[in-house]
Amino acid sequence: MIKTNCLGIWMDHASAHLIEFTTDPIETNIIESGFTHGRNQDTLQKGEKSMHNKEQDEDWAFYRKISSIIEKYTEVLLFGPTDAKKELFNILKSNHAFENIKIDMKQTDKMSVNQEHAFVKEYFSKK
Repeated sequence: MIKTNCLGIWMDHASAHLIEFTTDPIETNIIESGFTHGRNQDTLQKGEKSMHNKEQDEDWAFYRKISSIIEKYTEVLLFGPTDAKKELFNILKSNHAFENIKIDMKQTDKMSVNQEHAFVKEYFSKK
């Protein structure tokens, strides 16, 4: 029997909260996106095209960081209030390295840390 290891990721464009489903107390690791509002304003002064390119580069770096962690899991749940999860999902689905990882998406609102933990626990406990 293959042991599954499961990861829930609450995300928006600013950060990703990585929540490993375990029997131990659940912990959250946070990955921050490099593109902040302050940097956005600085880049905007250089031009809208420059801002768009910089934002796109930062998004790709953010998604690559998350992808490198996802590779270690057999099941992943992407959830959150924005389209960031869909963008990451599409990147993962287009990469054959992730074809053996079961990846689901759920739309949720902004959540507290405790709500995120409960959501991940409930989702993977049903399996």
